[in-house]
Amino acid sequence: MATSPFKKILIANRGEIAVRIIRACHEMGIRTVAVYSDADRDALHVRMAMEAIRIGPPPSTESYLRIDRILDAAKQTGAEAIHPGYGFLSENAGFARACVEAGVVFIGPTGDSMEAIGDKVRARKLMIEAGVPVVPGTPPLGQDVDKVLAQADEIGYPVLLKASAGGGGKGMRVVNSAADLPSLLAQARGEAASAFGDDTVFLEKYVLKPRHIEVQVFADQHGNCVHLGERECSIQRRHQKLVEESPSPVVTPEVRATIGDLAVTAAKAAGYSSAGTVEFLRGADGSFYFMEVNARLQVEHPVTEMVTGIDLVRTMIEVAAGAKLPFTQDDIQLRGHSIECRIIAEDPSRNFMPSPGTIRGLRPPQGPGVRYDGGTYPGYEIPIFYDPMLSKLIVWGADRPQAIARMRRALDEYRVEGIRTSVPFHRKLMDSKDFVAGNIHTGYLSEHPELLKPNTDPWLEEIAVIAASIAHFREVEQHSARKSVMKGGSDRSYWKWADRGGAWRS
Repeated sequence: MATSPFKKILIANRGEIAVRIIRACHEMGIRTVAVYSDADRDALHVRMAMEAIRIGPPPSTESYLRIDRILDAAKQTGAEAIHPGYGFLSENAGFARACVEAGVVFIGPTGDSMEAIGDKVRARKLMIEAGVPVVPGTPPLGQDVDKVLAQADEIGYPVLLKASAGGGGKGMRVVNSAADLPSLLAQARGEAASAFGDDTVFLEKYVLKPRHIEVQVFADQHGNCVHLGERECSIQRRHQKLVEESPSPVVTPEVRATIGDLAVTAAKAAGYSSAGTVEFLRGADGSFYFMEVNARLQVEHPVTEMVTGIDLVRTMIEVAAGAKLPFTQDDIQLRGHSIECRIIAEDPSRNFMPSPGTIRGLRPPQGPGVRYDGGTYPGYEIPIFYDPMLSKLIVWGADRPQAIARMRRALDEYRVEGIRTSVPFHRKLMDSKDFVAGNIHTGYLSEHPELLKPNTDPWLEEIAVIAASIAHFREVEQHSARKSVMKGGSDRSYWKWADRGGAWRS
């Protein structure tokens, strides 16, 4: 496929996904523009882009969600296209249309197809018409709480409240009884309004012990559409994915073909183009239900890239420029197994409490089959205003056992100093018997609280004390050396002279 005709692309996002998109652009010889809030002035994506434009104060409602400011930044810099990444405005049909009206290419689906397939309520209706099985649910809920209670009773508890406009677990609540519904409804609406600017929610039957399996689809503007296999995303907390892998350990080639065809049918029904994800719930009996469509690039896209060898970001850029897909369905083959761990600045042992602070030391893992998608660096201060994800650690292996072994090794190498992260949790998960066996579901963590407990082994405490002592020794030694040099003396340490006559004195 020919190189994209774009000369300059603006990335309307931040963090590791902005860095990921910048790298793809630079490989293609495309100049990049970063946008940033005051909280992200020193962020890695700002440092890596060729140009950077401030778009407002820290709150996302005053910066990364401001369509006018982002389009103004594109105009100032002469950017021909905008890549929205994921989150923020990535599934905002109004933003996609505003880009077109401003003469800027939106790297993603059209506003019309985004509305048809990205809005969960409309997508359910579309899937029913296309013959795709869906989970029993309701239209958008009104303000009459009594009517909502009646709708929930008709479906049968437990039910799931879901935001119509977004994903990522925002605006979602599991309701186990009628007594809990009013308060959880208010919470879901409030969170949806804050995250997506739309408080529309609906009810869906809560499938017990489901697996979350999603299918990556890709379509161009010429009617071609393929699927790139599935991803297993069942390890979650509060509906937020923590670990993803491809392929799923329970999906056979025959099932893959079936759900892949369903996903392509869903995309074609909406006239979809670009990268998108059709998400399914797999019941304990092996049945699949359509759940929703993410009309954008997914956080977990690297595992698909690793097993297919296809650069999804590059392909999005090329398709947005009008090119045809460079592959057909017959070309898509899954090779090996890939696993991704989301490394977040939260403390799993304290119910994933946020762990803001400054990264004082960072050593990403390396070696065969390891990929590190990060957005931080030593000395970086984590903002409190945004999602706490620091990086994504991805591995590839010839099969699932090798991928798990590589992830164990990579997690052992990973060092982040100054804050608490999810790394210890991921280390435990890779040794969990049921995870290794592939016996997982979306409620796995609630059944395995031991994975969230802090390490209490005495030898670990001893190691921590020794490490702290060594760090203190080095700090004192370096301080003494610097002080000596500044006074014009020897660069030898105070420690070396401590027991000699005429010991050093400050």
